[in-house]
Amino acid sequence: MELLKGSPTDMTGRQEREKRTYSFLDKLSIDYDRTDHPDEPATTMEACAKIDAILNVRICKNLFLCNRQKTNFYLLIMPGDKPFKTKELSKQMGISRLSFADEAFMLEFLDIHPGSVSVLGLMNDHENRVQLVIDEDVLKEEYFGCHPCVNTSSIRFKTADLTEKVIPALNAEPIIVHLDGAE
Repeated sequence: MELLKGSPTDMTGRQEREKRTYSFLDKLSIDYDRTDHPDEPATTMEACAKIDAILNVRICKNLFLCNRQKTNFYLLIMPGDKPFKTKELSKQMGISRLSFADEAFMLEFLDIHPGSVSVLGLMNDHENRVQLVIDEDVLKEEYFGCHPCVNTSSIRFKTADLTEKVIPALNAEPIIVHLDGAE
């Protein structure tokens, strides 16, 4: 793995969702770095740790959640080293019970498969069916790392670009939460 600048010059073999992601970032004039890892998809925290060492960013969890009725959907972005406590987030958001949403909804709303969840998938949610939720600690980092909607590449860009360019372009109004992972 190596650190590369911007989108690939050769898009051969890349999925359409990944190509759309690079196009989206390029249209917003966002400077980003990339590492490709087709032989080591980011499917475990160990693989993510290697990738994040190349990108020099803090690992984030991206969790696709829903309410009990499966009528409201949420994309939670939080530091990967924080334990996720459903009860803690549910209480802050005033929702009786949150759970992980089915893969079918993830694919329908975000055009993403498990293991590739990313804030950039919201560019595919044209009806704004998914509410973005961000742990405040993510916003304290200088850089933000995520997948370009596939788990065989990873990118980083300035967190300021996330808040000032990406989120507004996604037409998303994030809910900012404070998760401490305590029991």
